[in-house]
Amino acid sequence: MEIKQNATAGTLESSDIQISLAPGTNGIQIDLQSDVIKQFGSQIKDTITQVLKDYGIENAQVKAVDKGALDLVIKARTIAVVQRALDLVDQPNWEVL
Repeated sequence: MEIKQNATAGTLESSDIQISLAPGTNGIQIDLQSDVIKQFGSQIKDTITQVLKDYGIENAQVKAVDKGALDLVIKARTIAVVQRALDLVDQPNWEVL
């Protein structure tokens, strides 16, 4: 599935994550900034990548600024940004949820 427009979801508040999504051409590339990147960086990237794959997105540039978000928050923010980027806000993919 192709990304139709750039999108952002989330905030820079404590316990949240801000994720920006843009079209890409070389697979899924994630630029992650986090205070806990050494401990949880791979898990955060895996969660984002899995949601993108669930939506069939193979190429994307992702920028994520983590402020200590839990895994469920990361998944929710990723779903929100994907639906905005794919212009599916009015037609959510219930199978991914």
